[in-house]
Amino acid sequence: MRLRAIRGAIQVEANTPEAIASGVHELLPAILKANEIKSEDVISVILTCTPDLNAAFPAAFAREIGFGAVPLLCAVEMDVPGSLPLVIRVLLHAELGSPANHIYLRGATALRKDLAQ
Repeated sequence: MRLRAIRGAIQVEANTPEAIASGVHELLPAILKANEIKSEDVISVILTCTPDLNAAFPAAFAREIGFGAVPLLCAVEMDVPGSLPLVIRVLLHAELGSPANHIYLRGATALRKDLAQ
């Protein structure tokens, strides 16, 4: 087993608590499933949002789906002109026996076409 950093991202449809919740509730379980881990095996999670997403903290929605005991950190992504809007990004740390499977969903597939599902 090695400590691995698993990346993921999802584009949501609006700057609302409901849209942010939907994105987190879709992305985090997809990362867990693709890497065959459980939330209790996660060491920590960093969640970032593009500056246009400020209606809610994504960590609050992660806690709703089993990440209550996991250290979570929210931050704002750099505001680069022309970058993809309405994106939640994740950097999840866990011990894995194999290389990480990174997950890019919805419009965020454009960020990493080489890794997108």
